Amino acid sequence: MKVACALLAAGSGSRFGGDKVLTTLGGKPLWRWSFDTFLSHPEVAEVGIVASATNLAAIAALAQEAAFVVAGGETRAESSRIAFESLSADADVLLIHDAARPFVSHGLISRVIEGIGLSGAAAPGVTPSDAVREESGGLRLLDRNGLRLMQTPQGATREWMKRAFDGSVADAQDEVALLLAAGVEPQVVQGEAVNLKVTRPEDLSLAQRLAERSETRTGFGYDIHAFSPDPSRPLWLGCSRFEGERGLEGHSDADVLAHAIVDALLGAVGCGDIGTHFPNSDPEWRNAPSRDFLAFASRTVKDLGWAISNIDATVIAESPRLGERRTEMRENLATALGIEAGRLSVKATTAEGLGALGRREGIAAHAVATLVRTHKE
Repeated sequence: MKVACALLAAGSGSRFGGDKVLTTLGGKPLWRWSFDTFLSHPEVAEVGIVASATNLAAIAALAQEAAFVVAGGETRAESSRIAFESLSADADVLLIHDAARPFVSHGLISRVIEGIGLSGAAAPGVTPSDAVREESGGLRLLDRNGLRLMQTPQGATREWMKRAFDGSVADAQDEVALLLAAGVEPQVVQGEAVNLKVTRPEDLSLAQRLAERSETRTGFGYDIHAFSPDPSRPLWLGCSRFEGERGLEGHSDADVLAHAIVDALLGAVGCGDIGTHFPNSDPEWRNAPSRDFLAFASRTVKDLGWAISNIDATVIAESPRLGERRTEMRENLATALGIEAGRLSVKATTAEGLGALGRREGIAAHAVATLVRTHKE
């Protein structure tokens, strides 16, 4: 079935004190967080946005991938109807999501889609964690096990959504209310506590803390060195010395694997590359051990508020064969970086006899570094 999603971003933001969906969160507008998540979900075919008259132009300028960006109505029910009328004619399912819920996950989206597949309509909900009392009933304690805090996305098949809008309830607060009024009871699937809705300024403060903690960055590093004509020059790979092997030409110890990792780390935090910090024109770095460069890169990452989540590196060489030395290299690299060895992988392959590497003229290495935010700069 073809699944379409619409983000509702047409609210007035009266409780927030302004247009919350345009507020910057983690370097991008609040609405863009959920938009990117739905856009990247493998089961979602299209994503559109229902905006307000005041934010329509700003959102449209940054949503080139959207299936539609249209102006909404005076009520949520009207905006939902406009979303339904704007989706592709061949869409089988419509999901409606609050643009003010930035942390919806792929897993939650999948559960809602699965629920719609089983029951025709579904919405996520969570059981309250706190005790719930009815203020107008003498503070009567309610059974929270029978209560659900409803979230989005909420949705249903095209047929059932049409039925809901044919009998639209003007003051409906969500799509569940519209569906219930049409005689359709959605399946409630498990929601997520982190799928919070930014309604008041204090909600944004919490969202900012979550965004800082959840932000990730990726850096890519590549290096290549020719073999040295000097027979006495040692070969260093992954901070390990390979006795009896030809060394690589270079200003420092020419550890091609370490250099690729350094570039990946520096690139992820936007701090240039190894040549920026350790130029080959500076005699200070003549034959310098690359473990010092790794320590510098790791320290730079940490000082800027990031932590190394994972490093995946590959050596491309016809010789030497790394074999069991990869474990030693992995441990040496991890020690130089100050991380657990389990966060680093060292792989090896050959060039299959192709090109300069295949002719055994040198060694190359690739590295991908993934960083996670620990605190704001």
